[in-house]
Amino acid sequence: MPAEFGRLVRRAIFACAIATGAAFSQPNNPAAAQVIETAEIAARPISRFKIGSDEIRFGSLEFAGGLEMWSSNPDFGGLSGFRFVEAGTRFMAVADTGFLVSGTIVRDDAGMPAGIGSFRLRSIAELEGRDSVSKWETDAEGMAFKGGRLLIAYERDHRITEYTTGSGDLEAHPVRNLDFLVPVRELRRNRGFETIAVAPPGNAHEGMVVAVTEKSLDRKGNIFAAVIAGEGRGVFTIARHDEFDITDGAFLPGGDLLLLERNFRIATGVKVRLRRIDGSQLKKGRIADGQILLSADMGYQIDNMEGLDVWQRGDGATMVSLVSDDNKSMLQRNLYLEFRLLD
Repeated sequence: MPAEFGRLVRRAIFACAIATGAAFSQPNNPAAAQVIETAEIAARPISRFKIGSDEIRFGSLEFAGGLEMWSSNPDFGGLSGFRFVEAGTRFMAVADTGFLVSGTIVRDDAGMPAGIGSFRLRSIAELEGRDSVSKWETDAEGMAFKGGRLLIAYERDHRITEYTTGSGDLEAHPVRNLDFLVPVRELRRNRGFETIAVAPPGNAHEGMVVAVTEKSLDRKGNIFAAVIAGEGRGVFTIARHDEFDITDGAFLPGGDLLLLERNFRIATGVKVRLRRIDGSQLKKGRIADGQILLSADMGYQIDNMEGLDVWQRGDGATMVSLVSDDNKSMLQRNLYLEFRLLD
């Protein structure tokens, strides 16, 4: 009974946070930030993914630990895109409040996530040399690396911007906006590009760049996406099931695309799942679909999961990391979750 009661309380709190997000949001002013801020991040390890259960296997994944994070720095939170710079340790992320951030996953002697170190933030408006602090212009939702360049996907002011990167992890300078191929008229205001995924060196689709919208739908109800670089270049769609939207994605070593999806309803709370799209479907004109590898609801340690990365552990295991966007709400959580892909 206590576990069930907890689920009901969390569901009600989450629903309240989403429904009244504007009222609870803490205002941000990226342009007022110093060039680079630092922040102390407190973290509580998460040892169980399913609340009240010692299970570690969930679908095709094995839970490998996680963190609940918080900070006294008001600019912390809102993480919406996430990528490791060094596998399992140093990372970069974007926040939809207009920040580029970096940090390190601190691990215990067993290799489990234990904390966050060296956390820094830089205003996207500042690094672009702009005075604007409009949410419309700085709603960063996804990121990826391509060679020595950083790609950031924005919605509302729909664009995918390429940045140079310097010797420091937050030294980024805009170069150009990429052609994302999907007609602008098809992009919904707050449902544009959430995913930018680049197939890394050695991948079966090395060099391919895929952009996926959150919930910009064609007339058949499928989600707009595009291969914007590489073989199969052109617009395609992804089949939408059960009213789930797409919040991030990354390539698996074999060339398949792993998508993070989210569903929210006031009656049931938030749900998340992972879907694997066969790489052969990533091409112009296709309707891509795939297998669900993981599904979780509010009986699990989840929140508004928006960021995903895939990386290789030292022992060769394929790992999947997820982060949540707390919407800058006191009623939501900043989470980092880690899984080992089994199949």
